Amino acid sequence: MADRKRILSGMRPTGRFHLGNYFGAAINWVRQMDVYDCYYMVADYHGLTTQPDAREFEQQIYDLAGDMLAVGVDPDRCVLYLQSSVPEVAELALLLSNVTPYGWVQRTPSFKEKARQQPDNINVGLLNYPVLQAADILLVKGEAVPVGRDQAAHVEITREIARRFDRIYGRRVFPEPELLLTETPLILGTDGKQKMSKSIGNIVGVTEPADVISKQVLSMVTDVRRTYRSQPGHPRSCNVCALYKLFFPDDWEVYWEACRKAEMGCHDKKKLLAERIVQTFAMFRKRRTALSNEEIKRILDIGSARARDLARQTIAETRAAVGLLPGL
Repeated sequence: MADRKRILSGMRPTGRFHLGNYFGAAINWVRQMDVYDCYYMVADYHGLTTQPDAREFEQQIYDLAGDMLAVGVDPDRCVLYLQSSVPEVAELALLLSNVTPYGWVQRTPSFKEKARQQPDNINVGLLNYPVLQAADILLVKGEAVPVGRDQAAHVEITREIARRFDRIYGRRVFPEPELLLTETPLILGTDGKQKMSKSIGNIVGVTEPADVISKQVLSMVTDVRRTYRSQPGHPRSCNVCALYKLFFPDDWEVYWEACRKAEMGCHDKKKLLAERIVQTFAMFRKRRTALSNEEIKRILDIGSARARDLARQTIAETRAAVGLLPGL
């Protein structure tokens, strides 16, 4: 894949895949494998910043990696690895921290968002989150990072850190990764107000059992202005109707019109949507069920070994640039 541009993307292991993860990331991951030299990671170090329950965290790592494989991430066409199995990333984050101004990390969206979400646990890991993200990208010499517009600032600080490091030490060690904007439709959660998020608990699953998915969809807030079944609906302001554009791409307007004419009630819309979601992801659930933790671990170990070969080269260059003696 020497002629392909290298990209890096990853996700924190905080629970099973939901619609936001799938349409916001996984679809693009699968498509990008045909075009780029792809490195995809399970970002477990990043997950530790929220101090998860250690007994649950290990299984969440398996769940995320298993879901990535189930939805089409192919370890034969990309490098799928576990962040903590490439410990060089921690050393690089430390070295990059020494050239990163304090004000840069304070202003990044990730720090501000996490600080709001956990005001009683604003730890140093949260503050250093953007530097560790930069280390993730630069460790594998990522040339581009696929993100939505709301995450563009994370790529920009990586570019700034790489540029500052090379300027201070007078060497060209790191590429300045490009921003690879991806199509990431806004998927609101079951509350109809906030972006779908595992931490909020407003999700609809992808690889969960069919009955769980159906229950989640049936709990969705729909048209708050529609009180009775006989009243005309307002599909433009209904979160369930918004999802019809994704799951009924050829005839969503028919259902919207039925809603406007009160020919279809909110419960009917949710029931039909649940059936379509369950049907759409049936193959993914089948693949996920077939994956044992042992098989997932085997795949991650192979990918992590490949990622680590590259990481060792980057660390050797970085140590030489800052004047450290070669490592063992």
